[in-house]
Amino acid sequence: MVRLADTIGRRNGGSVYAEPVEDVTFSFEFFPPKTPKMEETLWSSIKTLEALNPSFVSVTYGAGGTTRERTHKTVKRILDETPLKPAAHLTCVGASKDEVNEVVRDYYDAGVRHLVALRGDAPEGAGGYRPHPGGYANAAELVAGIRDIADFDISVAAYPERHPESGTLAADLDNLKRKIDAGATRAITQFFFEPDTYFRFLDHCHSYGIEVPIVPGILPVTNYGTLKSFAAACGASVPKWMGDLFEGLDDHPQTRMLVAASVASEMCRQLYAGGVRDFHFYTLNRAELTYAICRMLGYRAPAKQEA
Repeated sequence: MVRLADTIGRRNGGSVYAEPVEDVTFSFEFFPPKTPKMEETLWSSIKTLEALNPSFVSVTYGAGGTTRERTHKTVKRILDETPLKPAAHLTCVGASKDEVNEVVRDYYDAGVRHLVALRGDAPEGAGGYRPHPGGYANAAELVAGIRDIADFDISVAAYPERHPESGTLAADLDNLKRKIDAGATRAITQFFFEPDTYFRFLDHCHSYGIEVPIVPGILPVTNYGTLKSFAAACGASVPKWMGDLFEGLDDHPQTRMLVAASVASEMCRQLYAGGVRDFHFYTLNRAELTYAICRMLGYRAPAKQEA
């Protein structure tokens, strides 16, 4: 088992600010904008993070497919107007298999080759998840359906601290294994705040024969109150020390940003020391904090070539 104490290292004579690294890759998650102002913020963020040469950028999909058109529009624009490789989120909720398959084919025809296959959450007020009568019952079925249509790169979700609807960690790992066996090519974790949480989960995955890349999902914290709501919804724990760090900073946004960058970059360095080379960031459509963390990790964007 990988122990955190064994993984934390110091490079180049003990300095945490080491020589630039060239062996890391990043991916970034965005959500489709609701307003012209939010769209402006999104595209400013995309252009900023484009310089980090991400392996892909993903675009989320609202509960019950509520952002289907906006997701598709955002993915198409990324494909048409940037050199980035977009990955479209897709869920099982509120649609028949035929409807979902049509979306999959539309993405393939548009040139998208990467999907993030998720069961999805029920719309607010629905009283919990229920499969559509003629739809895919879960993410494993969705992965298999996508794989039958075309040769997509397929990412799925993983939960280092167990999905809140899973009775046990074993049941959660069984579900992840079914998704991988159905044809998923990688798993991206829900966010977490202790590196040892990720390394323990990695050991559990290996014990279940799950050998695809398990990419850690990193959520830079900008608002502690919002974070607690996010965490409660997805089964992630928030350590007390983090609450202590952000206590009393509600009216100090710049200080919060500095603390958030330090916390996330330190965790990323510890993950790097433990062998992690791929990082997925939940950007919340804000670029500067994520960009700063990647810089503090040691990544330097390639210099622009002269025309």
